[in-house]
Amino acid sequence: MPTTPQTDQPTPAGADATTGSGGAPGADGDVVLDLASDVTTLTAAVCDVESVSHGEAQLADAIEAALRPLGHLEVTRDGNTVVARTSLGRSERVVLAGHIDTVPLTSVPNLPTRQVNGELWGRGTVDMKGGVAVMLRVAAQLREPNRDLTFLFYECEEIEAAHNGLARLAQTQPQLLEGDFAVLLEPTDGGIEGGCKGTLRVEVVTKGIAAHSARPWKGHNAIHDAATVLSRLTAYEAETVTVDGLDYHEALQAVGISGGIAGNVVPDSCTVTVNYRYAPDKDTEQALAHVRQVFDGFDVELTDAADGARPGLQLPAAKAFIEALGVPVRPKEGWTDVARFSALGIPAVNYGPGDPNLAHMDDERCPVEQYTQAEAAMLRWLA
Repeated sequence: MPTTPQTDQPTPAGADATTGSGGAPGADGDVVLDLASDVTTLTAAVCDVESVSHGEAQLADAIEAALRPLGHLEVTRDGNTVVARTSLGRSERVVLAGHIDTVPLTSVPNLPTRQVNGELWGRGTVDMKGGVAVMLRVAAQLREPNRDLTFLFYECEEIEAAHNGLARLAQTQPQLLEGDFAVLLEPTDGGIEGGCKGTLRVEVVTKGIAAHSARPWKGHNAIHDAATVLSRLTAYEAETVTVDGLDYHEALQAVGISGGIAGNVVPDSCTVTVNYRYAPDKDTEQALAHVRQVFDGFDVELTDAADGARPGLQLPAAKAFIEALGVPVRPKEGWTDVARFSALGIPAVNYGPGDPNLAHMDDERCPVEQYTQAEAAMLRWLA
């Protein structure tokens, strides 16, 4: 890990410390994004417009205002989600997507951004305003792309799915999301991460008989029975499943346990919460059937689920993307909004600047070369 200081500490002697100027107040006080500025400067400008979830209006206004003058794009605003599309009659359409919200700022000053020793520091520099800036630069530069393009800048990714702008459009205006392939410009440290795993949570419940803890033989201890549930988890051997040439490592883990009503009562119920991360070769129904088989004999209740996404690496658009970028291709071991595209029948991958391990951190930062590399890669693919 770099030894660069925290953003609230003095800049060390000899370090390069600058702030971006790719955005400035307009005559009426609105932010104006300069799409002609270099991608790092533009990233700093986008980051410096604070846009914590539910507070994206100012940034959405700035993005919409920057895109509307571009004659090759049709721009649609839905809430604080902005969609811009070309309509050139190309044989393929690619969707480039990125969320414009961030998690809240912390007590360590996350904004304004600044450059230190070749890195841009600040909230959003990793997750994921660098990807947003790359999309804006591509939208401004490619008036005649080799594929039709849809640029999706959406709100509320960092909070409950009920507020997610991409999810809302999938329900209300799915035609705006139509495409043959999608790239979600989430941080991947410069590599390609194909698809994503699915996830579900269940509650495995054991039943007992309540009794006074001084006379436990009068009852039956449900917490003790949970030992069988835990032993099955300990013995469980997770599979590695190959999907479209990528190896997804499945996982079945206890993530919570609760039981008991008082310190002198034998518990009559115990709940073990289990999370299953499964390869995108199966859906929720199949994944749940597998979990029920593991815990045969116990009550198993599904509480939450989200299917994964196949990467579709065998498709022409995906092959062209991988060939043009020439970077490592890995499976996405977590879950991202690529799954929403998969649900629409659109194969998708993750690709963007920034180390995801630094997302949401006080010292969130990204090497500026990753912004320029991502922009150059997208232009190679689409120009």
